[in-house]
Amino acid sequence: MKRLAVLGSSGGNLYNQGGSDPQGMMKEIFNQANSAGIELAYIQFVGTSGSMDGISMSAKARLYTLKEDGTLAASEENTLEQINEQAKEHDKKLASMIRAGGIDGIMLMSCDPKGINHEALRAAAEMNVPVAGTGGTSMADTQSLGCRVIAASGTTGTTNRTRAVSAIAAFSKEWNIKYRPVIGSSSVKQEEGSVWKRINFRGIMMASMPGFIAMAICLAVSKVPGLEGLSGVFDALVGILPIIVAAIAAKQISGMDEVGIVAGIVSGSMAVDGGIIGGIAVGIISGILVYYISQFCFSHRVPGTTTNIAAGGLGGLLAGLVGKFAIAPVALAAGNSIKAAIDWATNYNGTVAGLIAGFAIWFAIMGGVYHAAILPIVLLEMESQGFSFLGAVDLCSLVMVCAGIQLANIVAPRSKSDRIACIPNLFVNLVFGTFVEAAYPFMFASKKVFAAAIAAATLSGLAVGAFNVKCTAYVPCFVAPFVSNEKIVQTILCMAIALGSAFALTLLANLTDRKKAPQT
Repeated sequence: MKRLAVLGSSGGNLYNQGGSDPQGMMKEIFNQANSAGIELAYIQFVGTSGSMDGISMSAKARLYTLKEDGTLAASEENTLEQINEQAKEHDKKLASMIRAGGIDGIMLMSCDPKGINHEALRAAAEMNVPVAGTGGTSMADTQSLGCRVIAASGTTGTTNRTRAVSAIAAFSKEWNIKYRPVIGSSSVKQEEGSVWKRINFRGIMMASMPGFIAMAICLAVSKVPGLEGLSGVFDALVGILPIIVAAIAAKQISGMDEVGIVAGIVSGSMAVDGGIIGGIAVGIISGILVYYISQFCFSHRVPGTTTNIAAGGLGGLLAGLVGKFAIAPVALAAGNSIKAAIDWATNYNGTVAGLIAGFAIWFAIMGGVYHAAILPIVLLEMESQGFSFLGAVDLCSLVMVCAGIQLANIVAPRSKSDRIACIPNLFVNLVFGTFVEAAYPFMFASKKVFAAAIAAATLSGLAVGAFNVKCTAYVPCFVAPFVSNEKIVQTILCMAIALGSAFALTLLANLTDRKKAPQT
């Protein structure tokens, strides 16, 4: 039986997508590993009281480890600084296990390759142990240590289940193990934690992305001669987007899985006139109602079946009535105002709007503003049109610029390890339209590369605005031009400007640094 170690932390973005519930996260990994016949032999996970984006070292944290009986153990709550010191001792122990051949693979989730996980990952690199995981910056740093990464992605859009399935599937393929993912749950037990703390707009929007992407692709395909009839499907998808976001919001907030989903569908169906803003609002309300109704039922020993019916049905109905008559009109007006503001800016002076957006977008994503503010606007634009101005800026100024940086480090890297790390990163950029965090190690290591990224992003944003290009983010780069506002050539040109300028400027920076290296 293969032995797997799991390393990670609550992370920044990860905290909003399962990292706040280490118990639930590890349960999913256990389930998927057991399905593949893989033993979880070691766990080292730092769970914090909030997102690690800007967290204080005095924040409360716990260290989750594996007990001898194979169950999860949580340390006493302490400061993050003290928990990190404990984790370093476990890291040394794991490094010894790896060098002794006691670990066959390592799964990572927002780990710390330069800090508390350094010794273990250095040992993994020495022993050629396969590594798989999520976390843009952390996975890039892991690759730079020389680890053999067999699967890597950013955290955006993932869930506890998809992360576990993705990693176990990668290891199963690596070890030629038969694996069938465990999908679905028979449990009706509520998730622990305050219902109010589970209200997370960013998590809701990111989890809803597949619905918006499906809508955009349907719109593009409907323009192919002979497939015009799919335009009706596009209209239908637009109509159900509020239901999708309502169901996701209700599920996440209620902690009741299928019951929360049903409540969200009921409430979202009654408040579709409010658009995605209305869908989010009624989804939150229905999630809260499901939680409190179920709590009441459980405390009064109401049978489980009746509890689910009451929580899902009544919670969804009450939220839907509030949404239909009170929230929908206000939400619709708010959404229309935001979309009108974007249209006004691009129509008034698209070049300047694109330049500003391109210049600011890297600072937005590094500062944690992107997913909280920009992504919702992208989805609002897509709701009505199937494409987005800011979506085009995302594609060009983030994804294609990152791809250009990776390509430059493949052609002329500052070190050989950079080339090895960049090849899979470039593949993910181009084929999946994501993982822009792969550029971070190079941007933070060199002021020249950082400036190159900002310059290329600004230039490509300017081009997007000048050509009035609108398209969809988070799609393969070869698909993006065909889900644009019928400006295929212009979209390709904007993508080429982003890739080419980032490549040329990063290449120049690398060559300059390589010439100076012998002198230093």
